[in-house]
Amino acid sequence: MTATIATNSLDSARRVSVSRAYRFELVKLVSQWRIRLLVLACWIAPALFVAAVSQQSTLPTDTLFGRWMHATGWAGPLVMLGFAGSLALPLLTSVVAGDVFASEDRLGTWRHLLVAVRSPSRIFAAKALASLTVILLLVAGLACSSVAGGVVAVGNQPLVGLDGHLLTPADAAGKVLLAWVCVLAPTLALAAIGLLGSVMLGRSPMGLLLPALVALAMQLAQMLPLPVAVRLALPGYAFIAWNGLFTSPAQLGPLLIGIVVSLVWAVTATALAYLLFLRRDFTNLSYDGSGRRAVTAGVLPLVGLGALTVAVVAVATPSMGSGIEQDKVQRSVATAFAHLYRMQTKQLNRPAVTEAQLRATAVCNKGGGQVAPEGPGNDWRCVVTWHLPGVKATGTAIYQLDVTADGRFVADGDGPKEVNGYFLVRTPIGDAPNPLWQFDGNVELLSTTPKG
Repeated sequence: MTATIATNSLDSARRVSVSRAYRFELVKLVSQWRIRLLVLACWIAPALFVAAVSQQSTLPTDTLFGRWMHATGWAGPLVMLGFAGSLALPLLTSVVAGDVFASEDRLGTWRHLLVAVRSPSRIFAAKALASLTVILLLVAGLACSSVAGGVVAVGNQPLVGLDGHLLTPADAAGKVLLAWVCVLAPTLALAAIGLLGSVMLGRSPMGLLLPALVALAMQLAQMLPLPVAVRLALPGYAFIAWNGLFTSPAQLGPLLIGIVVSLVWAVTATALAYLLFLRRDFTNLSYDGSGRRAVTAGVLPLVGLGALTVAVVAVATPSMGSGIEQDKVQRSVATAFAHLYRMQTKQLNRPAVTEAQLRATAVCNKGGGQVAPEGPGNDWRCVVTWHLPGVKATGTAIYQLDVTADGRFVADGDGPKEVNGYFLVRTPIGDAPNPLWQFDGNVELLSTTPKG
């Protein structure tokens, strides 16, 4: 009896706590040269990139907020956020979370780790927390560095939102910070998928590539004219849904749905990885994962989760179409035009006018009126009309629109030249293109904000 008690006491003494194992795993991660290089790059490269691009004569106008990088330092972090969501964050999660378990398989150190920690569940928790810490550090570096580069290079100026309204520097700073926080949810989903791939595929390089491949598949799906429910049910939708923060009122419906879906995927994938980890054979030094178990315990549950989220979102949202409808496009174009017309009036030193006085409206068709006015495409055409106080004549301007499947559109002025043609206007920070010449906008896929 005494010997049994002594043995149990010795086992308890040898058992390593989660916090101690976490510190050990964190040191192992940051001691790797590639992790150190990634941390250094994430905290330095974005600032240099944003500062350099902001000083160029040609801006990345095909990128959201890219056309405003000359005007405000808060546009740069949003350009970087778009790049991070499409490329940087999937690759970072692959390198960190996708390799955190597989590295032990390559080195053959599982037995040593089990002897030291004496608990597979604690090993899993420590590795998951360590990889999460590193990923958060990398995301924080991307955000802070890009903000510093933009504000230092251009200045703390107001930012033009996606509906043309002007955000004060303080408001812009808060929205930029919130946008970066929102993309943590899909990043966690990709990290959890990386943990799952690292556990179920062992030393196979496919485990390392899994988060990047899943992110690529989701990006390709977002380019297709899929129904709204399918689009919102993808865990990567929150990478682009932050756009809705920069309209007034904010388009929060798609963003909140995207965040919830991402978190559900993160929890599910982590739980699957945990169960697979507890059931794996640590005595086999050549373990490369079980293809059958990977399909039955990893892939199939995630496919089922995807079908379930599509069904739930389809019930919760009012439309199974593209979400891009004629009245939404007309309302978005008219709202953005009114805000930007007021900005142009101020820049040209003309008498001040309000959006209510302008009473701007838009009439839009698609394909020259030969096709149904709905869905994405570059064949949208809008005629905007407005009224000036004391002027009987009605102003008219024509725009050609390119509307993408996620609701973003680029309006290109097509006359009259004195209204929406290309010419320079004087701003507090120097000459800039006419704000009504080309502008970005966003069509809300869900009708959750009030009309008018």
